[in-house]
Amino acid sequence: MTIALTFLTVALYFVATMLLLRRLALGAAASEHSRMPALLLGLAGVALHGFLVYRVIFLPQGLDLEFFHVVSLIAWLVALLLLLAALNQPVENLGCVVLPLSALALVLQTIGPAAPNLLSRLSAEMQAHILLSILAYSLLALAAVQAMLLAIQDRHLRNRHPGGFIRALPPLETMERMLFHMIGLGFVLLSLSLLSGFLYLEDMFAQHLVHKTVLSVIAWGVFAILLWGRWRSGWRGRKAIFWTLAGFVLLMTAYLGSKLVLELILHR
Repeated sequence: MTIALTFLTVALYFVATMLLLRRLALGAAASEHSRMPALLLGLAGVALHGFLVYRVIFLPQGLDLEFFHVVSLIAWLVALLLLLAALNQPVENLGCVVLPLSALALVLQTIGPAAPNLLSRLSAEMQAHILLSILAYSLLALAAVQAMLLAIQDRHLRNRHPGGFIRALPPLETMERMLFHMIGLGFVLLSLSLLSGFLYLEDMFAQHLVHKTVLSVIAWGVFAILLWGRWRSGWRGRKAIFWTLAGFVLLMTAYLGSKLVLELILHR
């Protein structure tokens, strides 16, 4: 059943991506009504993806936060946040990147090498810390995708090649405004995650968390500088894109990079 549901979910993500790519290719000629089938298919895929993630992470013995399970969980949450936001905001074109990556993450969850990382008897505070961390990473990952799309849009406009792809996107100012909304909310969640970690983690050294904490704090500082620059000096364009992607790379290295090394290479 797992293989069958995985195949169905990947198929739904694929068809939704194809519909979104078709809208991009049509540009200004794309019908507004053509976006809803893509969103509904994407949401159906997200529903099945969520069910499959729940089955492998939430076990009777506790939470299994194995590397590929966490990657799939973050990908699922990014796709969910995107599709829910797309119901009211013109951000559905991010799905051209997010949905295929979510499909890949689900495939890796199903066939990837297993290195169980079972956490049992977690306190409510630690569960809240883990939830805040994953929410922050997911929202800032979505902001990074938005920044990459914004970089492509900015480059096309600077080169005066506003083709169908660019015409299908919202205006540059709208894209930047949505980017900073994502970063602002992600920054708040990241701040709460770091605060809860400092309060409730008993021994950072014994839990191999020093490198993760240091990189996360640096990433927090990068996003803080970016938001301050936006508020104080109106940072936008390439500067905003650079700082967003720099913070995201640090954050992903802190969490997924450290999990990859510890679990799949060092087997800790």
